[in-house]
Amino acid sequence: MEDKEIVGLYWERNEQAINESQNKYGSYCYTVSYNILEDRSDAEECVNDTWLKAWNAIPPNRPSVLATFLGKITRNLSFDRYKEKHREKRGGHNVDLVLDELEEIVSGKDDPEERYLRKELMREINRFLGKLPEKKRYMFIQRYWYGMTITKIAERFLVSENNATVTLSRIRKELKEYLEKKGYGI
Repeated sequence: MEDKEIVGLYWERNEQAINESQNKYGSYCYTVSYNILEDRSDAEECVNDTWLKAWNAIPPNRPSVLATFLGKITRNLSFDRYKEKHREKRGGHNVDLVLDELEEIVSGKDDPEERYLRKELMREINRFLGKLPEKKRYMFIQRYWYGMTITKIAERFLVSENNATVTLSRIRKELKEYLEKKGYGI
């Protein structure tokens, strides 16, 4: 079934929308969640919660790219679950490493002005990523959007782990320099 038809089912409040979403995007959402949580049952719960969130969000939203919409919901739910489970203990987990790597670039404040600035920052990051060669862009996205481990990135892109680490480090450095030139004091 096409995404437009699935979204139409949500708008009609037809429960078949959830089944169609699960069939088409269940494994994708599970992968997103598992990369963050590294726990099968937590990932499955987040995916199930994704369908409820989507049900409550459509309408009023009418996502143009359903995969991205569902992936973002899953990702946010997974990060929330991760934070819940790891409040006291910090370190060693892949998500901790991913967040630590980006900590010097992205602020964690959440007031209205910061939300506006964050949107502008995201536009600039997207512009930067759009200028990268495809392989580097995908490596960056796999690491910092999907939370993929360095080992998996190295396997997927047929490079050594050291090469993947160095490449990502250089991209972060280039991104930081790019953002500083655009006036973001980081």
